[in-house]
Amino acid sequence: MVKNGFLNGRFLLAMPGMTDERFARTVIYICAHSEQGTMGFIINQPQPLGFSDLLVRLGIITQAQSILMPEKNRSLVVRHGGPVETGRGFVLHSDDFMVKTSMPVTDDICMTATLDILHAISDGTGPEKTLMTLGYAGWDAGQIEREITSNDWLICEATPELLFDDDLLGKYDRVMAQMGVDPARLVVQAGHA
Repeated sequence: MVKNGFLNGRFLLAMPGMTDERFARTVIYICAHSEQGTMGFIINQPQPLGFSDLLVRLGIITQAQSILMPEKNRSLVVRHGGPVETGRGFVLHSDDFMVKTSMPVTDDICMTATLDILHAISDGTGPEKTLMTLGYAGWDAGQIEREITSNDWLICEATPELLFDDDLLGKYDRVMAQMGVDPARLVVQAGHA
């Protein structure tokens, strides 16, 4: 069992009134939430760089070897995980693959940020479900709670289907629909008594 913070393994959805353009219409998967702060990944913004191109740039494989990668892995969409450490890679994945550096996020989702998982994905021995990001979104202690209270974010349960699917453009609306929310009917301003 993984000891979770309240937001671990949940989605944050930017409210329509989000003033920070970097987060407009984003779906963020939270992987660490504690009294020290919060870390998550934007999962619905693609990078212009493909996974096999990234592996070639990192020197993990050659251009010729990229053709031999399993199609599912060769076409993996690399996502813009957030504005922090945008040159650093992170892999969210199913728990069927673990190395010493893998960190459980929930009972069935892990995060690994070392090159060994990239080698495993490239040769087809990696996890069944994989999501690669460059960068992450981070909040200081208490910051995300203040933003939620200020009506910047909606919180909902994350499902592996929505987390790992590659339909990035429709993901925000599908997560809203899963919650039973019509974004057009959301009030931008929060009321306080």
